[in-house]
Amino acid sequence: MSTKQSALSNTPTPDADSKKSGRAADFMVSQIEGRILSGDLKDGENLPAERDMMVQYGMSRTVVREAVAMLASKGLVEAKPRFRPVVKKPNYESVVGVLDGIVSHLLNQQDGVKNLHDTRIFLEIALVREAALNASKDDISALREALQANKDAINDWELFYSTDVAFHAVLYNISGNPIFPAVHKAFTTWLAERWRKMPRKPERNQQSYAAHEAVFNAILNRDPDEAEAKMREHLETSWHNVKFTFESQ
Repeated sequence: MSTKQSALSNTPTPDADSKKSGRAADFMVSQIEGRILSGDLKDGENLPAERDMMVQYGMSRTVVREAVAMLASKGLVEAKPRFRPVVKKPNYESVVGVLDGIVSHLLNQQDGVKNLHDTRIFLEIALVREAALNASKDDISALREALQANKDAINDWELFYSTDVAFHAVLYNISGNPIFPAVHKAFTTWLAERWRKMPRKPERNQQSYAAHEAVFNAILNRDPDEAEAKMREHLETSWHNVKFTFESQ
């Protein structure tokens, strides 16, 4: 018996109930998810071809495709047309990324963007307080480098935006909690469309840079209250500058 046949023969067979409409795909998802979480299916590994999975699980093509779509929505596989799905073992970024569709819908609701930005303010003032109290020499060096890159990009809008994001990213890294960088990446993705519509001139970039510098100096001086106040002021100013881009929504 070939290895492929052996793998197929060892696959659990769904009972009659699980093959009923609405449950067949769930059965497949639970089986494949279990193999991913156990490490039987490795990160970056391809799932079997569609036809092989039809045989392996005794399911129709429609059910197999539905199961793959469900796995993709959970962030467990990456599915592209004409390519076999690729296993993505869960990490903090993939877990947060599962919320993309829901958050996109919420951002179109009244006050949706404001609520998300307020959440960002709440989190970032806590992060700069933590940084002022506990940032290491390496953390300070990373912040200083990010701040200098931000200054050097003042006359280049696209580069300034990237270095702005990078400066804030360092703050999310300082705590050492891997959840925070994943959240920052999500915030950036969710808010980027609006923030990129913000009119950018060197004068406004200079204003943002000065705000970053003030936050950095407060952290350098180990002054958590000042760091918190400067970050709040900075993000509230950012909101004032960007809110007009979606006030009509």
